[in-house]
Amino acid sequence: RALFVYRRACRIFVGNVLMKNSSEKFTGKADAYSLARPAYPKKFLDDLYEEFGCSTNSVIADIGSGTGKLTRMLLEKGNKVFAIEPNADMREKAESQLNIYKNFYSINACAENTTLSDKSIDFITVAQAFHWFDTPKFKTECRRISKPQTKVFLIWNTRDEKASINIDSAKIFQDFCPDFVGFQGGIKENDKKINDFFDGKYGKKIYENNIEYNKESFIARYLSSSYSLKSEDKDYSKFLQNIQLIFDKYAINGKVFIPNNTQVYFNL
Repeated sequence: RALFVYRRACRIFVGNVLMKNSSEKFTGKADAYSLARPAYPKKFLDDLYEEFGCSTNSVIADIGSGTGKLTRMLLEKGNKVFAIEPNADMREKAESQLNIYKNFYSINACAENTTLSDKSIDFITVAQAFHWFDTPKFKTECRRISKPQTKVFLIWNTRDEKASINIDSAKIFQDFCPDFVGFQGGIKENDKKINDFFDGKYGKKIYENNIEYNKESFIARYLSSSYSLKSEDKDYSKFLQNIQLIFDKYAINGKVFIPNNTQVYFNL
């Protein structure tokens, strides 16, 4: 199995093996991602302002911003947001939707080298992306761009892995997708990478964020995953057929319900 390492360069050498940048795994998936990935709970945004001290004057770096799911919510609050995203398809999708916001700044850069100015950022958000980063280098970059009281939030939408629909979904990914290591990129609750990033000093909040899909968005959710097969892959048709069977098994009145919550980790 290829080892994917997150770097700014499009290709790098690890040992003597030429590797593709991990961000390239999302090339061609921006439409599915934009359609089907869930947003984040309003309660989290409320807490950001009411509990953690964010204001409309706060400057936010949304790192690994993808198609701008969280970026949009921050912009709607009135904040100046630097959206850092190395994948062209994902970044251009965000730009097509978010350029209407005067405080939106789209930057082609990676987490370990954001190109932002020293001590310029009040809040850092990372939604569905931290597991791709080089943790020590990202920690160094956060320290460089952060003001003294900057808060960093690592955020994941996490499926209830005990739910039958999610068990069946994982089985399909295991059968068809060689790069599948688990939901959330293999990151577990209170993962060692999270602990290392925060030097063991962090808080956590969990928000209910259940999801309802119709057939189109359910299939798109599968296809938006980094490890999902693409149309040119050998077993794509069979993979797609199995996704449809999962939907048909669990659908009620043309909808499926996915038990999900949002986990947020932050520095103390």
